[in-house]
Amino acid sequence: MVLISTVPAAQACKNKKVRKLLGGGVPSSVRYLVWSHLTNAKSLGLAGVYSQLHRRVRVAAFADMERDVKRCFGEYPHLQSTEGPLVSLLQAYLTMVPDVLYSTGLTLIAGNILLLAPEEDAFWIFVSMMDSALRLYFSPKSTQMDIDAALFSHVLEANDVQVSKKIFVDMSMNPTQICFPWFTTLFIGSLPGDYVNRVWDLFLYEGVTMLIHVGLAILYCCRSAILEATSADAVLYYLRRPSIAWLPPSPDAFITLAFSFKVKDDEVRKQRVKMEKQVKKQVQGQGTRVFANSGGKN
Repeated sequence: MVLISTVPAAQACKNKKVRKLLGGGVPSSVRYLVWSHLTNAKSLGLAGVYSQLHRRVRVAAFADMERDVKRCFGEYPHLQSTEGPLVSLLQAYLTMVPDVLYSTGLTLIAGNILLLAPEEDAFWIFVSMMDSALRLYFSPKSTQMDIDAALFSHVLEANDVQVSKKIFVDMSMNPTQICFPWFTTLFIGSLPGDYVNRVWDLFLYEGVTMLIHVGLAILYCCRSAILEATSADAVLYYLRRPSIAWLPPSPDAFITLAFSFKVKDDEVRKQRVKMEKQVKKQVQGQGTRVFANSGGKN
């Protein structure tokens, strides 16, 4: 942590020395501090804001949040209370960003941060993660999930034609079906907790390309079961909850597997930007046509 902290937080995710240190492993005792640094969370934190936000009128999704914290964190009583840190964090975030559509993934991600970080630190780490990478996955009007899922399908085809054909041709599955459960939870539930934390160490540096690497690794681990599957439901089950026996024996071994696939990260990022522009142009074009058809009347 001392070495990473010598690099300004705003520059950490562009620094090759930081990437090398992350690749070597992050001690659990300082993990939340590393996450806070990588997300530049301290730059967002404003004194008193968090306490004001979580005390406001309950958000519309409060009942769903209450249900999910009890269901998802049964082993952690301090996270289950309606007055506890997890509900408070989610209440504060959804009050601050009301256009985000609540889903269980938000509870899982926020809860995982709270297992390591103090409440207010966890809030600002969560805010930064949402702003930098995840928020559009939870926006009802966003096409970001479909774009990233399409990118994933292209990369999968380049790495494993047989599995790609089985899923997308033989099973007629949509790439979003595969990616949504992964990307909106950051693989919580799909991987053991220590594997998830190791994935996050690199995700907070690499961004969306890390999600693609991890997805490829899970597909590789489930490959035999997928090729033998007779239904789309079976495929989704294997990918959502792969057997621990199929995974590499340690989190670091899993990370090594994830980076063993042929993924041109820079090219993926460029394609992502290109696809985002194309979608934006299409949406703007549709808006123009609607306006023209209405005769320009309000």
